[in-house]
Amino acid sequence: MNRMEERLTPLLKSFVEKGPRGCSLEVMRQGKTLYRHCEGYADTQTQTPITPDTIFRIYSMSKVITCTAALMLYERGLFALNDPLEEYLPEFKNPRVFRYSANNSLSVSPAARSIRIRDLFTMTSGYPYPGQDTETARQMGKYLDELDKGNFPQDGTPPLRAFTKALAAIPLAFDPGSHWMYGMSHDILGALIETLAGKPFGQFLNDEIFTPLGMRDTAFRITQEKRGRLCGMYGFEEGGVINQITHMDKDFQPGAVFEGGGGGLLSTLGDYGRFAHLMALGELDGVRLLSPHTLRLMASNHLNAAQMADYSWSQLTGYGYGLGVRVLVDPAAGGCASSVGEFGWAGMAGTLVYIDPAEQLSAVYMQNFLPNQETLHMPLLRDVIYGAL
Repeated sequence: MNRMEERLTPLLKSFVEKGPRGCSLEVMRQGKTLYRHCEGYADTQTQTPITPDTIFRIYSMSKVITCTAALMLYERGLFALNDPLEEYLPEFKNPRVFRYSANNSLSVSPAARSIRIRDLFTMTSGYPYPGQDTETARQMGKYLDELDKGNFPQDGTPPLRAFTKALAAIPLAFDPGSHWMYGMSHDILGALIETLAGKPFGQFLNDEIFTPLGMRDTAFRITQEKRGRLCGMYGFEEGGVINQITHMDKDFQPGAVFEGGGGGLLSTLGDYGRFAHLMALGELDGVRLLSPHTLRLMASNHLNAAQMADYSWSQLTGYGYGLGVRVLVDPAAGGCASSVGEFGWAGMAGTLVYIDPAEQLSAVYMQNFLPNQETLHMPLLRDVIYGAL
């Protein structure tokens, strides 16, 4: 048993004892697999074990793929980062902003500037996720409730453009570029990709990324023959009881039409591991998605001091935010054993990816559990992996 097995396998077992019913981890370096282990069950009732081919909901780990796809078009000269979004998606012309006065009354006025494509990558567009924190989030929630009911326009408008046109009618939470706020920016980026590529977003991903890399099980929807490989989603209920969650899979069904660049993909440990390792090496099995120069740009901090003040999640101490990814800028501040420039992201149900070009290392962790325990798992996995090198 090598050092990684000695340290990582007990760690994964401890995760399963305290939360997810099953999980898996793959670590690769310089083209070689250093560690791959699957622990626990994909389905506790049938006692179906987790395998490298188990299909997981990767949620926001989709964002890394979406931003990579957009940067592929950037490399082809189809847009510049500082271009106004309205030049490509005209519905975003003349954005407006919800503003609160000193007495907390709400008004709407023109934005200080246009949304730039850079703002979509860096989550500085002013479009949050639905919720109750801002009036923008509340109105977005009402609109997305309609989407959940399948109420897309029947006039032939592609679903992603119908989505962006409805979103563009909602005033922003702040002037573009003035704050960082996690939200729907990468879903809008998916619509931009679709428009520039002249083909459906999912088809572009399949043609340009999934097929070349042999990612056969990565998609927005699950087919009937693959349904038995889909990991169960589990979570805590009142009293600490862990039960299966069955109401969250509508968007993955064969008839679903929305392809969410911010969180809509399914994938496997093997599939996402190939994508992550290509990003760490720059090229894998003759496939290259981005040049080393573009990868460096992607994995550089793009937030200014004011935006960094909003980027305050505890597990991201020491990290900045690049073009759709966290990026390590200060290992000492975060107590991080990884290299400056290590980048990646996480998914809502606890999936994680670490990509380290300096070490030519990648690591992919998969689980489907809520709450995702990211604040615990992310630093432990990272630092045990690097401590075992």
